Amino acid sequence: MSAAPAIEVRGLTKRYGGRAVVDDVTLTVRKGEIAGFLGPNGSGKTTTIRLMCGLLTPDAGEGRVLGHDIRRAGRAIKREVGYMTQRFSFYEDLTIEENLNFVAGLYGLSPARKYVADTLADLGLTARRHQLAGSLSGGWKQRLALAACIMHAPKLLMLDEPTAGVDPKARREFWDEIHRLAADGLTVLVSTHYMDEAERCHRINYISYGKLVAKGTVAEVVHNAGLTTVVLEGDDLTGAARRLKGAAGVDQIAPFGATLHVVGRDGAALLQSVERVAAETGTRLHPAETSLEDVFIQLMGDAKDNMG
Repeated sequence: MSAAPAIEVRGLTKRYGGRAVVDDVTLTVRKGEIAGFLGPNGSGKTTTIRLMCGLLTPDAGEGRVLGHDIRRAGRAIKREVGYMTQRFSFYEDLTIEENLNFVAGLYGLSPARKYVADTLADLGLTARRHQLAGSLSGGWKQRLALAACIMHAPKLLMLDEPTAGVDPKARREFWDEIHRLAADGLTVLVSTHYMDEAERCHRINYISYGKLVAKGTVAEVVHNAGLTTVVLEGDDLTGAARRLKGAAGVDQIAPFGATLHVVGRDGAALLQSVERVAAETGTRLHPAETSLEDVFIQLMGDAKDNMG
């Protein structure tokens, strides 16, 4: 018999002022999985995470997180989850070590000194333990936040856009750390709108305007989108882009360096339009693999705004 999922929620709905910020979301995350939670800003990612953490009560829907009912066992969920918010939320006038001592106290960890020392060593923070949190770079602040999340040995990490504003090297190191933790059995749900990060997840879930509109592995999500992508090369890409705008089958036109990517759902119509424009502008075309970013943009365009 397979293990129960770490997260299993059905029909989650949360309204503010009559508007469904989270609209009938059903989501499953397996134990030991790194699950990506994608979507544009304002799509409902943070609210959904807070519903699953037991920090908010849904207006409709039900579910279990680590076996606990999200409506009745919020306290138990909080004890077993490490939640990392979008904004750095530690005392900037305290040192790294002092901040972790404070967190150890909140969780009643004893002996606190050992928990803090082990966590500092585990995340490579020992040499910086006396540095003020406010003086840290984005990458080191992020590492401190992760240390505070995992010090009480949670079974599930929920990370809300953890690498926003962090340089590429620090982002890569952070993701290497996440994969190390997952390999040791930790389950991770991470929200992001960076495509390279989404591709490092075992499975992804895409939310737009409160609705979950796609889920699966990256390959499954790209395949299920049913898009055709063609690349144009040559001297007159500006003219080609102008002629392709509004053409049959063309949903997206995007310059990438010295090429033009053209994407659409109706592959036959798209190819016909691109072949015509290529002949008119003296550009060359060749088929290309559809990227996750292409799918992301398409889903954003298809979704209905819930602000009305």
